[in-house]
Amino acid sequence: MVTLDPGVAEKAKPGITFVLERASLEVAKVGKKYQLLNSDDHPNFLRKHGRDPAEYRPDIVHQAMLAVLDSPLNKAGRLKALYVSTEKGVLIQVNPHVRLPRTFKRFSGIMLQLLQKLSISATGSREKLLRVIKKPVTRHLPVNSRKIGLSYSSPKLKNIRDYVDDYSDDVDLVFVVGAMAHGKIDQEYTDDFIAVSGYQLSAACCIGRICNALELKWKIL
Repeated sequence: MVTLDPGVAEKAKPGITFVLERASLEVAKVGKKYQLLNSDDHPNFLRKHGRDPAEYRPDIVHQAMLAVLDSPLNKAGRLKALYVSTEKGVLIQVNPHVRLPRTFKRFSGIMLQLLQKLSISATGSREKLLRVIKKPVTRHLPVNSRKIGLSYSSPKLKNIRDYVDDYSDDVDLVFVVGAMAHGKIDQEYTDDFIAVSGYQLSAACCIGRICNALELKWKIL
């Protein structure tokens, strides 16, 4: 069950937006049931249909979403929005107040329900916690925001603490992070494209670095 997190404060200014790109969230009928495809449970099914099982890693976006939602940054009310764009072109809006399931199995069940019903509401409420929305993601981002893409392959290696400190609090920052096993994000709508480490990091680790830098900037303990 997906629930509201009572520990999350109301939205405050300034804030930040995250976009998780190329997430592996795809539903298919395996046997008699519809399931969220993943490399551990469906390798034979994927190979049979000419797919590479290594590309089906919904656990990556699960970990990335938890990294955003569990952060002190979000609990302090500084997360303006979280969007997930899937490899198949589905755009999902995530309520910053949602408390996601901690286990991957339960997360898979929630994502399956979301992709079939297009929205999930809080228990006993009409508030939408997760919902499929119209593309592109740029139509939902703050006007005149600074959109920053992250990739290990970027030649612009930045100290993320110094990088966020260079922006005034009047600028809305949007960080675009890849949530896939291999490859890199599309740079088309980003204003800058940086690396935050000389090492390849997981999406969750990159998000942790960004959140920590902003928590230090805004003195969130």
